[in-house]
Amino acid sequence: MSIELEEIAEFLKQHHPFDLLPDEEINALPKRLSARYFRAGTKVLSPEEQCLHLYIIRTGGTETRDPNGQLLARLSEGECFGVRAMYQNGRAANNITTLEDSLCYLLPEKDFHALTGKYPQFSYFFAQMGGERLRSGMQLLESRDDDQLKLMSVKVSDLIARELVSIDKSASILEAGQLMSKERVSCLLITEGGDGVAGIMTDRDLRNRVIAKGRSYDEPVTAIMTEKPISIDPDQYAFDALLTMTRNNIRHLPVMKDGKAVGMITTNNLLARQSLSAVYMAGRIGKLTEPEEMAKVIAQVPELLSHLIEAGATSQNAGHIVTTLSDAATARLLQLAEEEFGPPPVPYVWMAGGSQGRQEQTALSDQDNCLIMDDAYNADQHGDYFKKLADFVCDGLNKVGYVYCPGEMMARTDEWRQPVRTWQHYFNKWIEQPEPKSLMLCSVWFDLRPVHGTKSLFEDLHRMIISKAKDNRIFQAYMVGNALSHHVPLGFFKNFVMIRGGEHDKTLDLKHNGVVPIVDVARIHALANGVEAVNTYERLNAVKAFPSISNQGASDLLDAFEFISITRLKHQVRQIRRGEKPDNFLQPESLSAFERSHLKDAFSVIKNLQGALEHAFGKSGT
Repeated sequence: MSIELEEIAEFLKQHHPFDLLPDEEINALPKRLSARYFRAGTKVLSPEEQCLHLYIIRTGGTETRDPNGQLLARLSEGECFGVRAMYQNGRAANNITTLEDSLCYLLPEKDFHALTGKYPQFSYFFAQMGGERLRSGMQLLESRDDDQLKLMSVKVSDLIARELVSIDKSASILEAGQLMSKERVSCLLITEGGDGVAGIMTDRDLRNRVIAKGRSYDEPVTAIMTEKPISIDPDQYAFDALLTMTRNNIRHLPVMKDGKAVGMITTNNLLARQSLSAVYMAGRIGKLTEPEEMAKVIAQVPELLSHLIEAGATSQNAGHIVTTLSDAATARLLQLAEEEFGPPPVPYVWMAGGSQGRQEQTALSDQDNCLIMDDAYNADQHGDYFKKLADFVCDGLNKVGYVYCPGEMMARTDEWRQPVRTWQHYFNKWIEQPEPKSLMLCSVWFDLRPVHGTKSLFEDLHRMIISKAKDNRIFQAYMVGNALSHHVPLGFFKNFVMIRGGEHDKTLDLKHNGVVPIVDVARIHALANGVEAVNTYERLNAVKAFPSISNQGASDLLDAFEFISITRLKHQVRQIRRGEKPDNFLQPESLSAFERSHLKDAFSVIKNLQGALEHAFGKSGT
């Protein structure tokens, strides 16, 4: 193969879904491609025009508009157009125009269909694009089944198709294989002491570790099993299960509840419900080695968010899905850091705080993270390692697209890279001696969630935090005072109180005057009642069971949170479509009268529930 053809093959390998094809197939593709150059502003395709190729953008960019001129999509390097024509007898459906000088590779229609017929994963990606993925922004209210959203509504427990099949670790390979054959399963859970889990054995283990290596069937099953298998809780979502499988390249996932195995799910359980972009994007990140390459994947988050909102996602669904990508980038950078600097000298856990910790990220997110190390940590012996690791990851996240926290609340800051004992001291002081700075820190560090590492390091700390916060009424009163400093933008006669002057003149700040006040209220009720959840939806649902807030009040606040959050996301999606940088500043005039009325109602709910805080917990004099 010539150098030029090799370079084209390498380009294809870096872009989805061509990266799903075997190397031999990709290496053969360049000879089938032709290349065409288009100047900026060229109309490449028009509705009903004959289109006998799939266009792959090598450099430049295009926009897609329907026959009425409605903007549908903007595409860039590595993306494809002409897809609908491949499924519509070679007739283009929309107008495709280049936004800048562009070079495209053209894959003949017959070769495209040969690949989709031969490789289901390749076909699956393009079938979705051709059928549902490229949708008009005017169809936001249209109902639609979306695989990603189905996976966000189905619990893992609902995927367990049969009783768990297991065998004691004292069994032989032969006995294990015979049981698998009898039960017609592709994996076995290996147990010890009845309820304990020793490992997992799969049909792949039989092929690769027994047959291929000529091992005796009389050897113990422990010789070929995978110890300490990755598992999932039955109350998590099917989306999380698929994401876990994709990240770790596994096909079987034990379901564990309170340390006991309650079932097993496989890729077959998820096949009919399989999610698209977010899982593929997370899987792609897990294979990359450079932050700059990860940045190209994260750059697709606005498009993903737009797709989710068009599909009718709730803000909870969208936040969870978008946050999985920042988690994936963080975990991958930590893996690369350990490869660079060696294994950690003591156990650690990387924690996400703020919106990432709550799994409520949008298209606009900076970093909030910290490091918790085992108490065996010694600053003189281990400090340099963890400083380099934290710098590597925080710098990498900044390159990926998650900019540095303006307040330096990141693991690369010495103060936020400490052993468990120091974090215990921090939280003790913040709770027992509340003052303005500690209350500001509470908005980030009381919403912590482990992302990577030894999660048990946080579990005891978290229980201590919840216990102390629940029992300290003075701390709760100070939290209330801080929460009431975030005013909703609503006047006495239910008129909007907008920002006056400056860059954001005549706008509403939906984040700081809408979302944040609800997050504050939910956090206070959760901490005061010993609720361990950090996600705002989960907190508000959990506190319905406690007298500090009425069931109706919590439900109203949930509705207000959803309406304001989804209004904020739709605002950001509109900005993304216009090619603008997304922000949180909304002009009320951009909403319909119906939406403005409901937004005022949502702000009224917040105002009422903020007032109820003082009655429930008191208010500090700060």
